Amino acid sequence: MRTPEHLVRSAFVATAVVACTALVAPSAVALAGAAAGPTSVVAASAAPTSAVAPSEATPSDADEPTLALPEPTGRYPVGLMPLHLVDEDRADPWVPEARRELMVSLWYPAVPRGRIAPYTSEAVSTAIIEGARLPVAPDILTTVETHAHDRAPALPGRRPLVVLSPGASLSRESLTSLAEDLASRGYVVVGVDHTYEARVVELPGGRVAGCLLCERENTAELGAWVARGRSADVSFVLDELTRGWLGTHAPVIDARRIAVVGHSIGGASAAVSIMDDPRVDAGVNLDGTFQVDFPEGGTDRPFLMLGGAAHEPGAGDGTDWPDNFARLGATSRWLQVPTANHGSFTDQLMFLDQLGVPLPGGPGTIGGERGVRITTAYVGAFLDRHLRGLDAPLLDGPSAAYPEVELQD
Repeated sequence: MRTPEHLVRSAFVATAVVACTALVAPSAVALAGAAAGPTSVVAASAAPTSAVAPSEATPSDADEPTLALPEPTGRYPVGLMPLHLVDEDRADPWVPEARRELMVSLWYPAVPRGRIAPYTSEAVSTAIIEGARLPVAPDILTTVETHAHDRAPALPGRRPLVVLSPGASLSRESLTSLAEDLASRGYVVVGVDHTYEARVVELPGGRVAGCLLCERENTAELGAWVARGRSADVSFVLDELTRGWLGTHAPVIDARRIAVVGHSIGGASAAVSIMDDPRVDAGVNLDGTFQVDFPEGGTDRPFLMLGGAAHEPGAGDGTDWPDNFARLGATSRWLQVPTANHGSFTDQLMFLDQLGVPLPGGPGTIGGERGVRITTAYVGAFLDRHLRGLDAPLLDGPSAAYPEVELQD
């Protein structure tokens, strides 16, 4: 169903530089992440990471644009807790002599206490901006306005868990808008940095890991290998988060209600997770080419496919999405957003818009806050239906509120 050509075009299209001078204007944007390592769950000191930024000339503080995430739509305040995990039973697939280290962030309903957590750390922002030679202040990503309170005490209650897996070369912060929104609606959300698969990763103790994935030739075999490796990461994270007490102020997770949501190659790994891990009740693929197909016999667990025009029948992705959707049951959905860009489902295009950079794809491309709002609305509705048993009519037909979205059948 896939070819190496498809893989080159869509599986690893989520590079750190989303828009460059040749594509959009004399501007660019970069995003990336953080990760890390000890075998139990420990509160981490490293801040969450990610990146973005551009403009024609290095701006002064006075004229630098404001980068901000949209207000979450739910009724709960949000807390953020970074955790450092090490799988002592598994070698790192990229560096076999080391144990697999992961850095994750937990977003959750919280008591609104303490400072607002940063979008990224200064070290990571500087590494991204200087590495990409972007003409903006190196620490611009630390100025992104977020809504989660750093390590705030969790509100009482046992809550469903949503795992977020970002695109290739991106970090967990590229999905922060979605994470904050879901947490405000009552979910515990864990964003995973897949070490050596983000453009830059800040580890505890000041260590920094680069992107080994970015150095590899894009092939179908590599895509399947990465998707399966990420699924193993997700299973380990589930082991750590559901085995018991996470700390005095940590949220309580309902291990009977779990979903995996991913963007790009992260969406492909969500499909692998729903096949390989029986604890995963639902999955979401945000615009990712399937690297491992669903089995011929299909799966009856609900799966949402939300993507752009490249996945339409007869488009550049061939029969990848139609063939895989045919193997899903009646509870699954395929929602098409023809005017979406690959980054429309993340924070990326929103930051481009705020920086005044023309969007890839031209004036009709969904970007800015609109792309984020579409993503949070439909992913939230899907999870509400399948993890919480709530009514979600948004999934069943056209919506006047979201005319850009088409239901495929």
